[in-house]
Amino acid sequence: MKNHKYWLTMGVILALSSCHGSVSAQEADISKAQEQVDVYEMDDTIVTATRTAKKDVDVPASTVVITSEEIKASGASNVAEALYKVNGFIAKSMGARGATMGTMTNELGIRGIRNGTLVLMNGSPFAWRGNTNLEQIPVQNIERIEIVKGGGSVLYGSEAMAGVVNIITKKGLNNQISAGFGNFGQQDYHLSAGDDKMNLHYSYNRWAEQNGVKETEVTSADSKIFTGSTRTDLLNVEKRNIGFSYKFNPNLTLIYDYYNNKSEWNRYVDRVDKTTKNIAVGDPFNGREYTTEQHITQLNYQDANWKANFYYNTNSVESHGPTYMDKSSLTPNGYYNTRERNTTLGTDIQRSWKLGEKSEAILGADLQHETYQALPTSYTKTGQNYMRNNWAIFGQWEQKFDDRNTATLGMRETWTSGAGTNYSNFSAAAQWLHKMDEKNNIYVSMNQSFIMPTLTQIYGSGALSMPATDLKPQTGMNYEIGWKQEHNDHSWRAAIFHADIKDNIAAKWNRTSGLYQYTNEDFRNTGIELSCDIKGKNGWSYQYGVTWQNPQTKNEKKQNLWEPTQGKLQLTGGITYKKDKFSTSLTGSYLCNRVQSPSDKPAYSCKPYFLTNWTFSYAPDAQSEIALSIENLLNREDVTMHTGSNYYVAPINYMLSYNYRF
Repeated sequence: MKNHKYWLTMGVILALSSCHGSVSAQEADISKAQEQVDVYEMDDTIVTATRTAKKDVDVPASTVVITSEEIKASGASNVAEALYKVNGFIAKSMGARGATMGTMTNELGIRGIRNGTLVLMNGSPFAWRGNTNLEQIPVQNIERIEIVKGGGSVLYGSEAMAGVVNIITKKGLNNQISAGFGNFGQQDYHLSAGDDKMNLHYSYNRWAEQNGVKETEVTSADSKIFTGSTRTDLLNVEKRNIGFSYKFNPNLTLIYDYYNNKSEWNRYVDRVDKTTKNIAVGDPFNGREYTTEQHITQLNYQDANWKANFYYNTNSVESHGPTYMDKSSLTPNGYYNTRERNTTLGTDIQRSWKLGEKSEAILGADLQHETYQALPTSYTKTGQNYMRNNWAIFGQWEQKFDDRNTATLGMRETWTSGAGTNYSNFSAAAQWLHKMDEKNNIYVSMNQSFIMPTLTQIYGSGALSMPATDLKPQTGMNYEIGWKQEHNDHSWRAAIFHADIKDNIAAKWNRTSGLYQYTNEDFRNTGIELSCDIKGKNGWSYQYGVTWQNPQTKNEKKQNLWEPTQGKLQLTGGITYKKDKFSTSLTGSYLCNRVQSPSDKPAYSCKPYFLTNWTFSYAPDAQSEIALSIENLLNREDVTMHTGSNYYVAPINYMLSYNYRF
């Protein structure tokens, strides 16, 4: 049986390494402010990389655009699942369908950098203290996702150390209703309606149970009560999203989005090696319910020269539940409770100039006011409040020397005020693009990036964290040489990259005290990546990607030695077939040469993960569609964590859904 599973796995890997679905380009309306690029199809342009609309092949950076049709073909139920199949992205999840545990959210690791991906929604940040709920935006509402790999701090500020992910929502939603059901008690409902000015949407998603999502060894250093192991079960995951958008005119749009996520995590004893308190298999260890609520409000303006985003985001997180056993004694009916609120209010304004036929310039400013509140709980009657202002000015100059050569220079100055610990940073970037012909370009890019420590990293959050008031900003350099080519039905992308990061911010766990604290360490990575989209004949299309890299960290607590982190080799790809009313797609991401890196132990090897998804859809008429999505085709017990914790992905699961447009 093991041999059969091995050869089946290798067969799917080989298939995915040579092919993957790429859906043909769709047409989309572009606002009057972007009429100068109407000669391109929407899928050929990207705005995030340079803050101006350009053909993707003419952008001097490693870029990826995922359209709504490609998200649909991949079978992704949320943004995390869509991005984990992208070449160079490392997955992290705590369970089924991107399940999260309060402040423990999914990460987007690009090119081995765990904490350096800035996630935007329509160009505005919506993260809270460095965390992003990637599952909160319904995939039905997404027009496209623009990805820029490599540092983006000069244009976008802190957190853009590894790259930028910009989730662009649809300006006009389809009038549609859908319902889906699957195993493990899955339910999925979506409704959207509107016109050219106003759109409303509502989504509900439920996952009833995933038993054995985590297995934890309990040693004598962890507990004086017993040694053995515990099992964690995930129950009643419910996600709700409701929102609307209103277009005042072609230049001004208001967007509001509300997200609510609840989940239960129950932990039981499932093996007893030794006990001093008559602990038995099946005894409860603890129980937790996590609730996350987020409000996102955006007012976005754009014309031919000006672009301004105003945003107000609030996020509240609470975790609570009984604690039956602690580190030293059995404590029935003990209770755990934490509450916090994070708020960001900000604006991003830029002015663009076209200075003749060969020069373009951008000048802009950012202002963000952020607040972190540790709210009172059942046993902490008083809370704590911290605030900080983040200021920045930035500029970019693009100079075209001739028809083949273009240089781009950018600079940003950032500083903070209002907190007890304040920082400042200056970053610069330089890029050179050489056009061999209209569809065949090479580029060189160098840029500085940085990450400001968050308020919770500095002052601590919850009962298990320690303040780190001497924490330094994370700074680094990204170097890249790349090649892009559009040839017939092939779209090639290749890059050689190197990242050198000083004072990488990472959480370190102290097993003796049972507390964690953020500290600084160094990071480096060198790698090469290659990808190709192929629009085949007779309804077939393919895609594949390969990334080889060598991410390493150096920490003083580990003898100041460089040690590997995450994984070295990644293969992504798949295949899509479309014919009349039928469409099917197989996608996958395989990561090998992996390691787990506990904060208090040396890194150790772990098995590869292989994330797979197969979708099938049939549209009997223009209004109706039936779809089947199957995740984890090989029913693997994979772990996508890289820090020593083993949270297992969900077993093979399916969702059968029906969608009706009206």
